[in-house]
Amino acid sequence: MLNELKNKVLNGYRLSKADCLSLINFPVDSLCKYADEIRNYFCGNVFDICTIINGKSGNCSENCKYCAQSINFKTGITTYPLLDKNTILKDAKYNEIKGIVRYSIVTSGKKLPSKDLDKLCDIYTTIKKESSISLCASHGLLTYNDFLKLKDSGVTRYHNNLETSRRFFPEICTTHSYDEKIRTIKDAQKAGLEVCSGGILGLGETMEDRIDMALDLRSLGIKSIPINILNPIKGTALENNPPLSKEEILKSIAIFRFIIPNAFIRLAGGRGLLDDKGKSSFQSGANAVISGDMLTTSGISINDDLEMISQLNYKILK
Repeated sequence: MLNELKNKVLNGYRLSKADCLSLINFPVDSLCKYADEIRNYFCGNVFDICTIINGKSGNCSENCKYCAQSINFKTGITTYPLLDKNTILKDAKYNEIKGIVRYSIVTSGKKLPSKDLDKLCDIYTTIKKESSISLCASHGLLTYNDFLKLKDSGVTRYHNNLETSRRFFPEICTTHSYDEKIRTIKDAQKAGLEVCSGGILGLGETMEDRIDMALDLRSLGIKSIPINILNPIKGTALENNPPLSKEEILKSIAIFRFIIPNAFIRLAGGRGLLDDKGKSSFQSGANAVISGDMLTTSGISINDDLEMISQLNYKILK
């Protein structure tokens, strides 16, 4: 039956929710093997790599239970206002020299204030003039007009994670809603931006929650899907969440590939918790990565990632 479902996906079939739920019961090795075949059929050996900079850290009013940047938790992270243009420009150029083709500025907070957005648009414009790196932005629940400004400044993709399913979202955050996230994604798309959106594994959600999130991402037409693995940070509400097994992580990634066969499924935060730094995931349906440090935790170095990507015979997307 699994081989039959794989072949149906290869022939353009969109899995129903019942199909997706049935995948949970298959052996992880078979599921990963077929997911990798689907990835190869739709995406070939192309691999997408990007990096981020924490452009504004901490003091976030939101109460997302996993986040070290929330004012509701005492995590001891370094907080600072928006970084200056020279600091960000220097970092963008460094990443370009290292071979990175997409770069994102990420800022804390529910919504970036207008004055900071104007400063960032100037920074994006300067980066675009002085380098060829592609630009992504992650600044919270912006408006349609905000997205038009970002697009005019050279940004081509906007990041806004759903984080989890609609059902489970209120268990993770109550200061903004799932519908606000959906509205943000649709407004960014309406403004002509691509959207990068995914979620976090290990919040306490079920596999069905992950499937529901993937189905929502599919309905939104998302083609860049970051998959984070919860890194329980001391001081947050989820600091005692048990770690997911490698098998469950691989199975989740493989199921995402079955659901959205032509996407870049991107390992993001928490990858350093895996003993192989994600290598087996890139043989189980994933084909993209956020390299370097994350927002408040250490990541995998760009050099190490480039070496691993080469060993797997992938070709980096240009």
